[in-house]
Amino acid sequence: MTSTLHARWDFAKEIRSSALRFVAFAILIANLLLGGSEGTRDTHYVVVIAYFIISIVSVATALFLPGRFWLKTLFVVLDGLLVAAILYAYILAPASEDHNLTTTSLVVGFVLLIHAGLQLDRRLVLTFSAIVLVSWVVMLAISAVRHGARDVMALLSSFFSQDFGLTVSFGFTAFATYLLARDHDRTRNEALEADQRRRNLSRFFSPLIVAELQKGGDAFGLGRRNATIMFVDLRDFTRFAETATAGDLASVLAEYRRFVSQTIFDHGGTVDKFIGDGVMAVFGQPRPMENDADRALACALDLVDALDDWRNHNLSNGYPALDAVIGLHYGTVVGGVLDSGVHSEFTVIGDAVNVAQRLETLAKSLDAPLVISLALIERLQGPIPTAEWMSLKSAALAGRRLPVDVWYLPRQTQA
Repeated sequence: MTSTLHARWDFAKEIRSSALRFVAFAILIANLLLGGSEGTRDTHYVVVIAYFIISIVSVATALFLPGRFWLKTLFVVLDGLLVAAILYAYILAPASEDHNLTTTSLVVGFVLLIHAGLQLDRRLVLTFSAIVLVSWVVMLAISAVRHGARDVMALLSSFFSQDFGLTVSFGFTAFATYLLARDHDRTRNEALEADQRRRNLSRFFSPLIVAELQKGGDAFGLGRRNATIMFVDLRDFTRFAETATAGDLASVLAEYRRFVSQTIFDHGGTVDKFIGDGVMAVFGQPRPMENDADRALACALDLVDALDDWRNHNLSNGYPALDAVIGLHYGTVVGGVLDSGVHSEFTVIGDAVNVAQRLETLAKSLDAPLVISLALIERLQGPIPTAEWMSLKSAALAGRRLPVDVWYLPRQTQA
């Protein structure tokens, strides 16, 4: 998406750039046809021919060599030098007393300034403006000296003339164009950062939660919340990884992560993290809801069916048939952005997380695709979904002193 935005912006800039070059070329032709003294006509011939060549090369490089900043800078410098040549013909050429060319000469400078501005890069605007303004002021100073001013006051009076007022006007216009380009750079960078942030969030959160997180507020603040924690893991994946090729390993893991995370998103859950072949999900983070337990259980049951179908599909197509286990628990967690000083992570921590992970381990020993705690059942808003549930009182969990009551689904006999 970010690359698409870049491409769209660059294409739009090139279209505007090409159109303005034709406008500037038409003005140069008009400037030549309107006439002037013989002293300026030769300069205008050179400018028209040079600008025509520059325009053709510029458009061609924009189409076939897009995104080269040094090329854009080169053409902006050449444009600035051409404007300086036009100013020379008007200010310092032998026919400089003829002011009939003032309007058309200036229009070219302003059009090319707009052309630089439409590149939407303040560096290009600054480069073009600096060349034109420095050239303009120097020429006015030389012209003032040429007119034979005998003292300082006469020299200043000759320098600060109507022509200097036009220079100041060009300078203000260049400054305004620079500010617009700078603001566009800031807006564009903010838009790209927001898009990148959205894409990063969308890897872990459902679209509704991504929209909420993008609004800001205290959603990222570290705080104590009630949530449902889910752990999903593949059995015997380590053994499979030891013998599988890198391509097969990546393919299986990517497909597994893709449909597990999508199922979690479909039920409004959050993928907290991927841990190898394990997936940790949270329902109720960043904001808890009354039906978190119901949505989590519905998601777990859908995953049991989906993972079973995936296993059978792999088995029938000669791929590894990996069984999956799920542990589900409801409790209090501390969730939000955890800043370690080097890496910031949006996660949840607490005993509820440890219990959910132990339930997933218990599911392996029970050969059950799903194990849920009594604490989760008690938080259900509706009745527990009908299934071949079995209960186990005071199940011991590794590393935990207090046992928990659990319900689990026995694994169906595999084909």
